[in-house]
Amino acid sequence: MATRPARAGRAVMPERLPVRAVERVAAQHDSSTLPRRQLGRYLREWRTRAGLTIAESARLMEWGATTLQRLEKGQADRVRTIDIRELCRVYGIPDEIAYGLEGLARQVADTHWWHAFGELIPEHFEVYRGVQASARHLATYQPELVPALFRTAEYLRALAGGAEERVQGALRGQSLITRKSLPATVDAVLHESVLRRVVGGPRVMAAQLRHLADLSTRANVRVRVLPFAAGAPVGATVAPFTVLDFGADRSGRALEPPVVYTEGLTGGLYLESERDIRRYDAAHECLRDSALDIPSTRHLLRRVAKEYAA
Repeated sequence: MATRPARAGRAVMPERLPVRAVERVAAQHDSSTLPRRQLGRYLREWRTRAGLTIAESARLMEWGATTLQRLEKGQADRVRTIDIRELCRVYGIPDEIAYGLEGLARQVADTHWWHAFGELIPEHFEVYRGVQASARHLATYQPELVPALFRTAEYLRALAGGAEERVQGALRGQSLITRKSLPATVDAVLHESVLRRVVGGPRVMAAQLRHLADLSTRANVRVRVLPFAAGAPVGATVAPFTVLDFGADRSGRALEPPVVYTEGLTGGLYLESERDIRRYDAAHECLRDSALDIPSTRHLLRRVAKEYAA
């Protein structure tokens, strides 16, 4: 299959999925990076659970309402862990979650963030799932494993090593693409090795590949397989990554800056600079253009599933 090099600049996706943000705004201010936005998102969620308005919560903290609003939007100029601890007490946030929020508050503002699993933020506090929950469009490349949003329960169990809580958490997270109201759109490129890597045994793989084929019939899910024959279209080894967009307002302005997420064995890297977003967009476009089209991918998935089931 012929390959095309990635174009410079922002990638333009053919057959663009309709929910993709119309325009990206860099918004690279130190006070609006991902750890603070995620902290604010959690605090807003728990304030709502506690049945408190912004005005009521601010009064309990002896703050002005604007101060709490800025904290919830990830725009606070200064975040003190002692204040986060007190908010957690006011909202009745469990200790195991409160420790994670305090860890988020300690992160340094920057245009990239390396989250080392278990450092400052407890390992059980799954930051990425919280970030993903607000995304409206995800463009992902996976060279080894099925993306978490697409995994069956048995495939998840084979990877989780008996940690059923992790399995159930991952399954709940899949509502992002299956819910009836405004499901997120996903454009996924999977290397053919994902299909050939046996996780959980042939029966599990057969069911997983059938599930992938079925998911690819949804209007908001696109799956393409990059075959071994495509070579290395980007010209280098590409680790798994996901570009997350968070939607746009009525004027087409991004609600939040897009984020690139790539995970390693010991931690996850979040990139927010405009340059990094452009490079990963271009890489995804190159991989997508070199992959099988959607009908051919679906046919391959069903054929390999039958091979596993035989």
